[in-house]
Amino acid sequence: MENYGPHTYGELNADVYDEWHADLDPTDAVRCLAELIDEGPKGPVLELAVGTGRVTLPLAALGVDLRGIDASEAMVARLRAKPGGDRIPVAIGDMADVDPGTDELFAMVFVVFSTFFFLMTQEDQVRCFARVAERLLPGGRFVLECPMPDVGRYERNQRVAAHQVGLGHVRLTAVRHDPVEQRFEGQHVLITEKGIRLAPAFMRYAWPSELDLMARLAGLERRERWGGWRHEPFRAEGTHVTVYEKPKGPPS
Repeated sequence: MENYGPHTYGELNADVYDEWHADLDPTDAVRCLAELIDEGPKGPVLELAVGTGRVTLPLAALGVDLRGIDASEAMVARLRAKPGGDRIPVAIGDMADVDPGTDELFAMVFVVFSTFFFLMTQEDQVRCFARVAERLLPGGRFVLECPMPDVGRYERNQRVAAHQVGLGHVRLTAVRHDPVEQRFEGQHVLITEKGIRLAPAFMRYAWPSELDLMARLAGLERRERWGGWRHEPFRAEGTHVTVYEKPKGPPS
């Protein structure tokens, strides 16, 4: 954990992020988010941890008025180098602060993949929910895609797995699990004939019930929880997509 901060993952992974996550098809996420945007109040949309624009760019291509936040200048540089990426306003900062650099209120705030868990303390996660609630319009939604923690994969709270094996390379992950702090401290390890590359990825996971409590503390209400972007039933495994809503308040 020494010297690991909000920017670390992006700064050390930006040049390989798209390659290592090429199998992540954003189509279903973009479709689902666009539907939720159409159903909600009118206003701009904010993505936390925009990264290299895997979801941001196709959503913007549909005409969504997007803003973004990311802690890593290297990741944002990759986004801006892609077609249309330079037209999306992105603030550099910690996503827990939910500070896009403007005073706007948003129809939706969303964070995809497992990125919410990159907030490394419960305090930061609770703060993020509270800041999101402050930034939402009445009836606005906070949408999270999160993996269901699978602690059963760990023997003696550690795990090593092979992800790619080729004639000239092997890519491994090595992870240690801290069940008290609910943290995974991991390294992607790429071994080639040229040497060894390390890419750390540390997370603080939260159970769905814990996320619901964070939302309640922030004044948000859970509207949906699916097992994926296609509205699959949630069966407490894999990934879940949860939609929280800011109450509209009493009629005027």
